[in-house]
Amino acid sequence: MTPPLDPIALTVIGFSVFLITFMKGMFGGGFAIVGIPFMALVMDPIAAGALLAPVLCLSDVVALRYWRPSTWSRPDLKVLIPGQLVGIGAGYLFMRIADRHLVAVVIALVTLCFAGLWFKGGGRIRSQPRSSAKGVAAGVASGVGSMIAHSGGPPVAMYLLPLGLSKSEYAGTTFVFFIVGNLLKAVPWLLLVEFDGQFWTLLVLSLPVIVLGVLSGWRLHERLDQVQLYRACYALLVVVALKLLWDGARGYAML
Repeated sequence: MTPPLDPIALTVIGFSVFLITFMKGMFGGGFAIVGIPFMALVMDPIAAGALLAPVLCLSDVVALRYWRPSTWSRPDLKVLIPGQLVGIGAGYLFMRIADRHLVAVVIALVTLCFAGLWFKGGGRIRSQPRSSAKGVAAGVASGVGSMIAHSGGPPVAMYLLPLGLSKSEYAGTTFVFFIVGNLLKAVPWLLLVEFDGQFWTLLVLSLPVIVLGVLSGWRLHERLDQVQLYRACYALLVVVALKLLWDGARGYAML
């Protein structure tokens, strides 16, 4: 079911789509969770997830103009993507027995510790050696978190940020990583809803917002220097972690 097309609902949905695609243009992806709560204010969560499935895929097409192959870190993608595939499959099976509130809390606490240590260390960019084991683990954690708690971004960021990649390489690598996840999750999400005229109307109305959001995010990405972008990434990780912590705690409180 999609919401009535009243001005308030359209405004909230438009803002949510803009925020999500803005993150795509600025960071390459992984932070859709920031915009989801706004959309859920005027839509059923299942309908919101179903609408976001094609929105994310379309935003990937638009963002491909900016995050071209020259910005992809192939050594990292070679370990992240196989782990993600395993994680998505495991997360799908694990959803029947997993406590998604616990998953959200654990990811939140680990992310807060990770970001806190970086800020405590003075917020300096250091280049650490790659670890295939850490890359695979980050991919698996991202796949599981994405399926169970819509939180695939933090594990990937926690793997990529310490590598000290250039700002464009970080965003391009993140972008490619989440293309795979978005494509895999699109069909299952779309199977959960019935398509009606309002759904297609919302999707068509979202098209210019997608282009504007990705373009605006990319322009800000270009203006920020390396340190500023990394600070923004870590600050956003804190926001996402607090959101996950809130969701997990609220879930337990409602049991």
